[in-house]
Amino acid sequence: MKRVFSILAIAGVSMSANAAVVLQSDAGAEAPKGFHQVLKEYFIAGTPEFMGIVLVCLILGLAICIERIIYLNMATTNSKKLIASVEDALASGGVEAAKEVCRNTKGPVASIFYQGLDRADEGIDSAEKAVVAYGGVQMGQLEKNVSWISLFIAIAPMLGFMGTVIGMILAFKKISAAGGLDASLIAADIQVALLTTVFGLIVAIILQIFYNYIIAKIDSIVNDMEDASISLIDILASNKK
Repeated sequence: MKRVFSILAIAGVSMSANAAVVLQSDAGAEAPKGFHQVLKEYFIAGTPEFMGIVLVCLILGLAICIERIIYLNMATTNSKKLIASVEDALASGGVEAAKEVCRNTKGPVASIFYQGLDRADEGIDSAEKAVVAYGGVQMGQLEKNVSWISLFIAIAPMLGFMGTVIGMILAFKKISAAGGLDASLIAADIQVALLTTVFGLIVAIILQIFYNYIIAKIDSIVNDMEDASISLIDILASNKK
């Protein structure tokens, strides 16, 4: 996660520096503006009708990303330590002691362990089925709302392109009404067209970075769940002998 924020910070600093250089070259002696001021001016220039929708996609997408990242970090468990604690509890206090260890441990791995231990008295096959079934439930919880992030990643550039198309239509409409090509007449419409595309792509890029991190985190937790589940079944099998 620290690497993600580091990349975003470096990108923000680079964009800020580039924007300041452009403004300084255009305005001569005028003092360079901050990145947030430049971003605000460009956002207003893009008109609220198009930029507002793109901004909503960014806000909602980031909200879901932050919620998922917090949930996934809380769901991360030290599986090796849990397996050792469960094995010791089984050896010293039996199934109930092992279930108590799982109750006092947060995360999907502990929940899966609890379901398997709860069916341990019915045999290894019943415990394994319970682990597999509840593992699917926990996987669904990990992937909750992730599809919305991919939706916003797809929608944001589309909205930007739609603004581009509409801006170009208005520009050509003005050219047709004027009966000739005048750059000052269509400059505003072309600016709107280009800015909506740029902001749509920026939103998609930001959300894509978080989306890839979330998917990688989910895959890591799922692999950990599968390995831990196999270890639990092996422990239960060895205790039945």
